[in-house]
Amino acid sequence: MPSPYAISIASSVRQIDAAAWDRCANPEVQPPLEAGLAGCDEGERFNPFLTYAFLNALETSKSVGEGTGWTPTHLLATNAEGSLIGAAPAYLKTHSMGEYVFDHNWADAYHSMGLPYYPKLQVAVPFTPITGRRLLVSAGHGETARIALIAGLRAWREEVGASSIHITFPTKPEFDLLGSRGFLQRTGQQFHFFNENYGDFDAFLDSLASRKRKMIRRERKEAVAAGILIEQLTGNDIKEAHWDAFFRFYRDTGARKWGSPYLTREFFSAVGAAMSERILLIMAKRNGRYIAGALNFIGADALYGRHWGAIEDHPFLHFELCYYQAIDFGIARRLRRVEAGAQGEHKLARGYRPAMTFSVHGIGDERFAQAIENYLKRERIYVDLARREYEDAVPFKKGA
Repeated sequence: MPSPYAISIASSVRQIDAAAWDRCANPEVQPPLEAGLAGCDEGERFNPFLTYAFLNALETSKSVGEGTGWTPTHLLATNAEGSLIGAAPAYLKTHSMGEYVFDHNWADAYHSMGLPYYPKLQVAVPFTPITGRRLLVSAGHGETARIALIAGLRAWREEVGASSIHITFPTKPEFDLLGSRGFLQRTGQQFHFFNENYGDFDAFLDSLASRKRKMIRRERKEAVAAGILIEQLTGNDIKEAHWDAFFRFYRDTGARKWGSPYLTREFFSAVGAAMSERILLIMAKRNGRYIAGALNFIGADALYGRHWGAIEDHPFLHFELCYYQAIDFGIARRLRRVEAGAQGEHKLARGYRPAMTFSVHGIGDERFAQAIENYLKRERIYVDLARREYEDAVPFKKGA
């Protein structure tokens, strides 16, 4: 049976009507997944990273596009009337950086056999290890539209000669749907703070074992012991001077971690102008000068920590800005959880719990697909065992 939707490709979100994109990215009434699959995970009522404003800021600031290895190639599905009813944020990649789901060994194996691994087709939000919908469907459309997007991705991979399709950090229902459509499934691990209706930060501390409670209080005190003042900024309170300071922090930290930062200075101005009410910038000041900062985005259900940087070293300042201030804000806003970025077992001792992440992979070469599938089966067992060990190590009182 032919699909009722036409598939096309946009080389920039600027070729797409912003309101139409956002109706797919964050529909007011999210259509249920069919075939018995559950609805969207927590935090998916509004995801700031899927918005037209965020993706457009990446493109207009040249953080993605020519010369970056991230070439926009967004998949669109339209109905018979020409209305956009589905989309997938997609990029042709010439490297595997900025993804947070690592496939470098797969690329090396391809190259060892004389086969090109790049370009590959990446469905993701660049540089953003945040779970969110990847098969974006407007209200009133369901699995049929998602299946059309999946078929479109496969056809586009073949047309451009990409080795593979990688859909990173989808929701669990999408993970299940894509697995049922033949994609290889991969799991990962993050650490999130879950708000158990705490009245304030002290109520959260009261849920912890005594030793951990004392540790956090000591760390918070020592973090500001050098006369450091902390500001929480959002909306119109964020000025260009704040972005100038934050970019210095981001660039310094990025240079040490990745060699070169992914985001340009222009990105921060662009995203700040477009969605400042969805941004929380936590800044630390000493002797009248900003010395560190942490950038967060505010969803309907979650606070998402994204970037951090500092130009002075102070004990526990990273924990204060990135973890404890975020928890404070999340509790005050009655958000369900705080996501403080990828990896970081040290978050466990500070009230963050293990949380599963997902990705799916369509490998064009059947020989490699079989080998990778065998590897992923073993890896999923390891990830599940690690998650259980982390759960046993959470610092909460028994029964909390």
